[in-house]
Amino acid sequence: MIEQLLGISTDRLVNSAVQTVYMMGWSLFFGVLLGIPFALLLVLTRKGGILPRPTWNFIINGIINLVRSVPFVILLVFISPFTKFLVHTRIGTKAAIVPLTLYIAPYIARLVESSLLEVDSGIIEASKAMGATVPQIIRYFLIPEAKASLVLAITTGTIGLLGATAMAGTIGGGGMGDLALTYGYQRFNNPLMLATVIVLILFVQMIQSIGNRISKKLRG
Repeated sequence: MIEQLLGISTDRLVNSAVQTVYMMGWSLFFGVLLGIPFALLLVLTRKGGILPRPTWNFIINGIINLVRSVPFVILLVFISPFTKFLVHTRIGTKAAIVPLTLYIAPYIARLVESSLLEVDSGIIEASKAMGATVPQIIRYFLIPEAKASLVLAITTGTIGLLGATAMAGTIGGGGMGDLALTYGYQRFNNPLMLATVIVLILFVQMIQSIGNRISKKLRG
């Protein structure tokens, strides 16, 4: 019944959903690995920060703003030689992870920066008065105080990444975006287009619900 309505097999629909999760998972993992250190550097080196370094802060800000200013679709094409160098292909699910990571890393950096800046400056001053080193301040004061906000920040970043995975279908990246473009839009298959939209909405609702629940638990 479902196969007749959508014009594709159930296995293909499930496989596309799995590909979306695969792209999101790895891109978010690498994006967080890159984004959080950049966010910490922004917070530490800003004017009035723990380690004020105006030049470093200016350079890091410039790099993040530069990458964020490039629309994702253009980024896909622009870094395709770099993608080819890293994963030996310019198309497919694995290839899409590279531009997705570069897209989400500065986004995560900005979101995490905002969360860290919400920490009461009095806590940081108290930690410095107790003789805590910079790594200790980060580990025992800064991140623990911001952890609930950090969860919501990463949740927001994940939802933004989900939209980008849909656009990755333009380079044959697989996932729900590729399914919607190839088998839905190009074949005027409106039921399939609607089905992919519903699946993406369910993804968003699930991600946001999990993020809200974890954040609430951490605050409690």
